[in-house]
Amino acid sequence: MAPIDIEQSLQNLKLERDAIVLYDELAKIEKDPRRADAFRTIASNERRHADVWAGKLRELGATVPEPDRPGMRIRTILLMARAFGTHAVRDMVQALEGDEEDLYTAQSSPEVEAIAADEREHAAIWDRLSGGSRTHAIVAQRASDIAAGERWHRACRSGTLRAVIFGVSDGLVSNLALVMGVAGASRGEGSFVLLAGIAGLLAGAFSMAAGEYISMQSQRELFERQIALEKAELEAMPQEEQAELAQVYRAKGFTQAEAEAIAARMFTDPDHALDTLVREELGLDPDELGSPWGAASGSFVAFGIGALIPVVPYLLASGSAAFLAAIVLSIGALFAVGAGVSLLTGRSLLFSGARQVLIGAAAAIVTYLVGHAIGVAV
Repeated sequence: MAPIDIEQSLQNLKLERDAIVLYDELAKIEKDPRRADAFRTIASNERRHADVWAGKLRELGATVPEPDRPGMRIRTILLMARAFGTHAVRDMVQALEGDEEDLYTAQSSPEVEAIAADEREHAAIWDRLSGGSRTHAIVAQRASDIAAGERWHRACRSGTLRAVIFGVSDGLVSNLALVMGVAGASRGEGSFVLLAGIAGLLAGAFSMAAGEYISMQSQRELFERQIALEKAELEAMPQEEQAELAQVYRAKGFTQAEAEAIAARMFTDPDHALDTLVREELGLDPDELGSPWGAASGSFVAFGIGALIPVVPYLLASGSAAFLAAIVLSIGALFAVGAGVSLLTGRSLLFSGARQVLIGAAAAIVTYLVGHAIGVAV
């Protein structure tokens, strides 16, 4: 366990102060009063946590610094929240909360144990906000929510932001490699490179869109079939299904009597019973089965944006100027994509950006050399 010294307390204080700014601003941005109240509740908890670490610093004889500007990660989240709403940043905020919980897990003190309990409560709040009209089962199994603490901040089940970032990355890397390969083979002939780049953009975007649509539609049909079968079983043998649900709660640590009472409560409403069975037995969220058209259009646009970047210089210039501009522009875009990934993973912005640049550069260099060799041979 990491010692709770001055350096660690300063780090914890900065973390909590950033969280205060985040949730205060999310509460101002949010138009839904229920969600705004939830954000204010979390902000209040974060203020209490900041007071704990400020007090710890005083105990250690250190000076409590004045609040400073929040980190780049917080500012980016708030920028996106203002542009697209708080729903759009759910994945990033949950990843941020998960990183905070991981940090506190590595520490040991009475203060940390109390704060960690609050962080788990924040997880439950986000889960309820994300699900909208969740069933009473989620409230009933509070202990299960705590046990699932690792899952909520790592799963990011909606995956919207993740799909966009990786779609842009795929388009950028694949078309950069194609453009560099053709540039190497054609000795920089702009018309050939431009034709190849546009063809690669369109082919890749349509391929991605078609693949995402088929994949998501097939998955949705499979899930809908499973839900339909569960509904049929519920109608045909409700007592057996209630007993199965009771066993699920029993496995989660409830006593037999508690498990049976919860299951009986769920089965007073057939809709709640089906919803709970689907979530608990099948591990599905009926509200998040995925949109085939949404996935297809999102993939098409994201891939197209990424694939367009190395092509733009050849629309405006030719020869070595276009070639160098394509490289510089693509390197900058690769770093930006890597930095975007760091918002989800919690890794260093510089590390994630540099890693993405190295991967993209390696692909571009290999295809350029191959293209150059083929061009010389021809």
